[in-house]
Amino acid sequence: MSAKIIPFEQKPDNKNKRKGFAPVAYHRTELGLIMNVYGQMVSKGHWKDYAIDMLRTEAIFSVYRRASETPLYQIIKRPALRNKQGEYSVVAPGGLILKRGHDLKSVLRVFDKQRFTAH
Repeated sequence: MSAKIIPFEQKPDNKNKRKGFAPVAYHRTELGLIMNVYGQMVSKGHWKDYAIDMLRTEAIFSVYRRASETPLYQIIKRPALRNKQGEYSVVAPGGLILKRGHDLKSVLRVFDKQRFTAH
């Protein structure tokens, strides 16, 4: 018995302005900034785990208190918003955008505030 092989072709999404199939990724310097903040929060005991998702239109760095929970915060890079509100944003669990901007370093300053201290 012989199997018939059917080729799988990926068709480009015409709605997506980004050409090609390469996912959006963080640059090494961007990951360095994010991992500095992550390390500080881990040392304080607030964060325990992280995940990086590289999708076609965005890259997401998700932060978890425990690995079995939903993300505590998400640091999102959307290159399509580069010329509008800024390609970087920090999103809270309910979808609330805490900070958005063109510079990742200034966007990550949202974690420097006193609201993240343990009481």
